[in-house]
Amino acid sequence: MKTKIMSIFTRTPLHVGCGSSVGAVDQPVVRERHTGYPIIPGSTIKGVLADLWLKRNADGSIFYKETKKTVKGEDGTEHEKTIYESVRDEEGIKILGSTDNKNASAGSLLIGEGKLLAFPVRSAKGCWAWLTCPLAIARFARDSGAAIENPEVKGNDVLVSDKLKLDDSVVFEEYPLKVVGTVPEDVKNAFTELCEDPVWAGNLANHLAVVSDDLFTYFAKNACEIANHNRINDETGVVDDGALFSQENVPSETLFYVVFTSADAGDFSKAKAKLQSVGNVLQIGADMTTGLGWCSVGFND
Repeated sequence: MKTKIMSIFTRTPLHVGCGSSVGAVDQPVVRERHTGYPIIPGSTIKGVLADLWLKRNADGSIFYKETKKTVKGEDGTEHEKTIYESVRDEEGIKILGSTDNKNASAGSLLIGEGKLLAFPVRSAKGCWAWLTCPLAIARFARDSGAAIENPEVKGNDVLVSDKLKLDDSVVFEEYPLKVVGTVPEDVKNAFTELCEDPVWAGNLANHLAVVSDDLFTYFAKNACEIANHNRINDETGVVDDGALFSQENVPSETLFYVVFTSADAGDFSKAKAKLQSVGNVLQIGADMTTGLGWCSVGFND
């Protein structure tokens, strides 16, 4: 089996939800149970990629398969309803499988979940910083095969570039941390090669910081943005009953990576070509029409 790494770099806030919650946030994002890190489920990524392999008509429009289904109306009478469904083309069925109940099949491309690698936070100097930690680095090195010597960082220590330093300390969000060194070059090089987004590639060297696993977990759990939503009643001019809710979003400029595995190396080149055909930009998660979930994506070489 062969493996490739795909990066997902959020251009706008991202919401892949886990359903309604009874906690402080009505609609939280999906998280790993044991670390609390935000993740992007593999099923979500596969569903988005599947749209790149939709079967099309000769004029380029999407082909829809028509099926007849008998349904009951509100009055209890039965009538026939026409359902239009998009389907994958032959290449898409080979790579991603078929959901046809009569001819279901698994695809040859295995897609993992999007794992968190770098999380943006506010910085008292330099405006912002991308945080990572020994656990995230060790996971990435294991999954990608990159030769990285994992740095050791504990407590409130941090490895960081001079651009973010205030004398011998930094302030991320409202927390002061002690600078004990700089980010190792092999970590910066491996991270730079992973993602070609110009914001990431152009700023990584001056904005990457390595904090302890505990601090990274804290920021990943508590530094996502909370957006409040409501719906105003046109007649009364006030919020409709039950229409006020809060939604958690992963912030812009967050970096995830995804492990792709296949026995056929050609699957990777086909997927890479499909991503290039859409400018290496995908919309992932909810609220596409209000600008959420737009991400730079790409495969490493």
